[in-house]
Amino acid sequence: MDSLETGRRAPVGPGRLILVVGPSGAGKDTLMNALRADLSADPRFVFARRLITRAADGATEDHDVIDRAEYDRRCACGEVALAWEAHGLGYILPPSVDAAVRQGLTVIANGARRALPLAQAKYAHVRVLLITAPREILAERLAARGRETREQIEARLDQADLDMPGIDGLIRIDNTGSIAESVALMRQALAVPAAPVRA
Repeated sequence: MDSLETGRRAPVGPGRLILVVGPSGAGKDTLMNALRADLSADPRFVFARRLITRAADGATEDHDVIDRAEYDRRCACGEVALAWEAHGLGYILPPSVDAAVRQGLTVIANGARRALPLAQAKYAHVRVLLITAPREILAERLAARGRETREQIEARLDQADLDMPGIDGLIRIDNTGSIAESVALMRQALAVPAAPVRA
């Protein structure tokens, strides 16, 4: 089940939680990896490592693997910062996220739409970066992976969060240019000055 008991305590701060969301094919993992490398020397930023009830396959994000029993146990004991379920899988942001936010740091995490109400209820400062692209580009990228039929891709996109109106603190990043251009947009959204251009 989704957690946590929010709203009964003062919002967690003074730092920020940045949740990066987006449909399959938008390039979210690629941009997060590039942003992590770009900010690696800046101690104000921490990238959360999720725990997921899915085996690591090297093709998706680098995460810690837990089974369903461990997911349920951690949720029941409150050993999570945020937890949610989607597509039959359980996702956890670990308690270290709360510790970093309380220290005044900015934590950047791979999120999901289902996690947004939980995050906004729990944290004092939440921003959402929606990584997306036009539907036809998403379809092309998914087709290039060769994992699904055209019909399956269309069905996936019909259910995808291609746009998320009404979400407080949401900033849309159209990932249709180069990785460097999209990372620059992400830095702008985080109010981080652009990195100097090296000769």
